[in-house]
Amino acid sequence: MTTTELLPAIEIETGANPTASVIWLHGLGDDGHGWSAVVPQLGLPKSLPTRFLFPHAPVMPVTINNGIAMRAWYDIKAANLTERADVAGVRQSQTQVEALIAQERARGIASRRIVLAGFSQGGAIALYTGVRHAERLAGVVALSTYLIDPPNLVAQASPANRDLPIFMAHGTHDPVIHLTWADTSRRALEAAAWTVDWHVYPMEHSATLEEIEAVGKFLRRVL
Repeated sequence: MTTTELLPAIEIETGANPTASVIWLHGLGDDGHGWSAVVPQLGLPKSLPTRFLFPHAPVMPVTINNGIAMRAWYDIKAANLTERADVAGVRQSQTQVEALIAQERARGIASRRIVLAGFSQGGAIALYTGVRHAERLAGVVALSTYLIDPPNLVAQASPANRDLPIFMAHGTHDPVIHLTWADTSRRALEAAAWTVDWHVYPMEHSATLEEIEAVGKFLRRVL
């Protein structure tokens, strides 16, 4: 797959003639169908017709899972936070998400009306891409995830998105991506002057209706 090919995606529009887009990235081993059911639970008003894209990540071998091929946004090389993400693979996914943003721009959605969202691996890509995107976006939703490559955050951040609204939520009992990793990521973003809408829920590596409703409130605010 070349970087110029658009990722296949599930598309859901909440109304005719959408005025905003949300690009929502799934977690490791999942696909775009996995999160597409959340749209009605977000409670977006009819006055905010929105196009949701749920792209399918490419299939690749994942080192931490004994090299088994599955849908992934990047290879996971180690269980610890600092060596977890294959940054070259992260940049490849960044390019693919940028192509989806460009597609939405070509369809008439201004960049300021585009939100990047994601869970776990997908949330990490949403964060990584959102703060680096050249044009101002509406916001980022990062669920049960962490910040990739914090040392280069400020140097690589786009001036247009230095005040990008960020929603982060995490489970207190998450055994996959520990709460301390997410909290450290939040603190790194706040130390670099981003405002983070931070939520913690009594759950594992999953989502709750309360969390999804909070995401809906965030989307209504930034859009």
